[in-house]
Amino acid sequence: MKRILLITMLFTSLQKTMAQQNRWALANGNTIQWTVSDRLPHQDHIEMSGKFISAVIHYGVNADQSFFINRDIVWPMLRTIPNNTHASLIRSFNIDPVKMIVVNKKQIQAEKVTTISLNGTLVVKSTLNEHLELTRTIFPSTGLPVFCEQYQLLNKDEKPATVEIPLLNIKTATNAADGVEGSYDVMVQTKNAATIQLQPRQSYTFYLYFSAIKKGQDYSNTEVADELVKRNELLSLLNDNLVLETPDSVLNRAFAFAKIRAAESIYQTKGGPMHGPGGLSYYAAIWANDQAEYINPFFPYLGYDYGIESALNAYRHFARFMNADYRPIPSSIVAEGTDIWNGAGDRGDAAMIAYGASRFALSQGDKKMATELWPLIEWCLEYNKRKLNAAGVVASESDELEGRFPSGKANLNTSSLYYDALISAAYLGEALQKDKKQIAVYKSAAINLKRNINTYFAANVMGYDTYRYYEGNDKLRSWICTPLTVGIFDRKQGTIDALFSPQLWTDDGLASQAGDKTFWDRSTLYALRGLFAAGDTKRGLQYLQYYSNRRLLGEHVPYPVEAYPEGNQRHLSAESGLYCRIYTEGLFGIRPIDLNAFTITPQLPAEWNFMQLKHVHGYQNTFDIEARREGSQLRLKVSAATGIVFNKLVLNGSKQTIRF
Repeated sequence: MKRILLITMLFTSLQKTMAQQNRWALANGNTIQWTVSDRLPHQDHIEMSGKFISAVIHYGVNADQSFFINRDIVWPMLRTIPNNTHASLIRSFNIDPVKMIVVNKKQIQAEKVTTISLNGTLVVKSTLNEHLELTRTIFPSTGLPVFCEQYQLLNKDEKPATVEIPLLNIKTATNAADGVEGSYDVMVQTKNAATIQLQPRQSYTFYLYFSAIKKGQDYSNTEVADELVKRNELLSLLNDNLVLETPDSVLNRAFAFAKIRAAESIYQTKGGPMHGPGGLSYYAAIWANDQAEYINPFFPYLGYDYGIESALNAYRHFARFMNADYRPIPSSIVAEGTDIWNGAGDRGDAAMIAYGASRFALSQGDKKMATELWPLIEWCLEYNKRKLNAAGVVASESDELEGRFPSGKANLNTSSLYYDALISAAYLGEALQKDKKQIAVYKSAAINLKRNINTYFAANVMGYDTYRYYEGNDKLRSWICTPLTVGIFDRKQGTIDALFSPQLWTDDGLASQAGDKTFWDRSTLYALRGLFAAGDTKRGLQYLQYYSNRRLLGEHVPYPVEAYPEGNQRHLSAESGLYCRIYTEGLFGIRPIDLNAFTITPQLPAEWNFMQLKHVHGYQNTFDIEARREGSQLRLKVSAATGIVFNKLVLNGSKQTIRF
């Protein structure tokens, strides 16, 4: 009783915090907007990416309501020395052409920001000298190594204004000894700089853009207006596919935003397209957790061809390192595929890869692609089998936190991922008509591993009947959530109570370890997915609403983040994929079981009458899923272009099979 009271008090406090925290509000056109009034100064940062560029934009409003901006721009394919994980050319720019504008022979004296909006671009509206309205639109090029800014001036006075717009053409050369390909040219340029007579109600647009090139390249005549069209086309593509519709508009919008960050951060390297986390550190490289495990299984449902291509490319790179001696596969392949990083030893990477590759292959539903990935999946499963300890769980040198927190000689996360991979591999093997004995071995191994997980890791930790993360662990850990996401519910009540207890839950989600202030969103996102998968929709919805409001509309927006204090809550991209998987695999309970089939276990919260996903991709189809309350049951409907695939009254939380 005391524990229930503590949890109730905790959530009541969080609800009050949520009501007070929102700085931003939903606006029209898949946008969020901050209407600037009080609570100044305020600054924030957001990452935005294209195929050849990424930028972390530090922006905000000063105490006098003037605008602040600083850009950390990354060129991932301009490699520096030493050519390691972090060897992307990065330069910072705090230049603001607005401060150089002259109006009627006078320098701009006062800029007052009125609104800032986000919708995949950063749009800032302000007034200059009271009578000029300025709209900045800030965004990365989708296909060029160029970062773009559009400035539109509107004269709202009844008199004409003489406006002098500065001409900038700044070029610097980096030290040739620091570049893999020698010196790189970094340029800052304006376009449409001029002295103009701006008539009443007349507008004028000029541009600022940043580029960096190696020998033989030239982007000095970039048409920023065309690049904005291309950026908006990408945003429309992402917005129109895998559309979430629920009675909660904040959740719908948070899902739509997460799709952007999840999909935009793919870099066209010489080693093929590589989805990269970002954060001014991780580009032109792939990881067994961020890419193979977190984001790649999501791309089939989004139907984003470039994302699917990057996923297949990632698994191909990992497959290069299969070996007859079963030495560990690298944790990361870096420098456009030319080098590796394995600094934390075996983190359970083979389990991560087998888990992600098998789910990806099933969900994509492409037999040729699945056949290509099968040897990698087989190898990773055999590797894990050889790493089983005397208790029958998987041994590894660390986990995905790479030694930041202790993980013992065998951790819960790795064994849970291996368990799910065995189940997926059995499904995939059947779809590919592989040897029945081998499939039976996988099924049997999964049954044994589940028993061993529940035997070896089961423990009462800090008063909760849950899991110890490793042998000797006596503090609650956030990654005790993983079993819930792979269908191991034997200790679900104690685990859920522990995860959402005052010992682990903080204002920013789960602490990595009870008593520590460090948090990583990835475990929070896994926990929220597991909460719904386990059928606790009441707590699931409460905590999902709280988290989504904080990330989308709070003080640091609009995406899920990596961690704090490490990285200062960087917008690493795979976390946004994990956010979307709360819905696809948690609320809707989608689980691939064949190249043309999945099970679905809808978990409609009591507060809702419906939920639906539109334009879902996967299994070589595009389809819609709708769960709508009819009396004490749900009307579950799945429809594709060819017609209705499934249309039945079912119990909420019951598993159904959808086959195309």
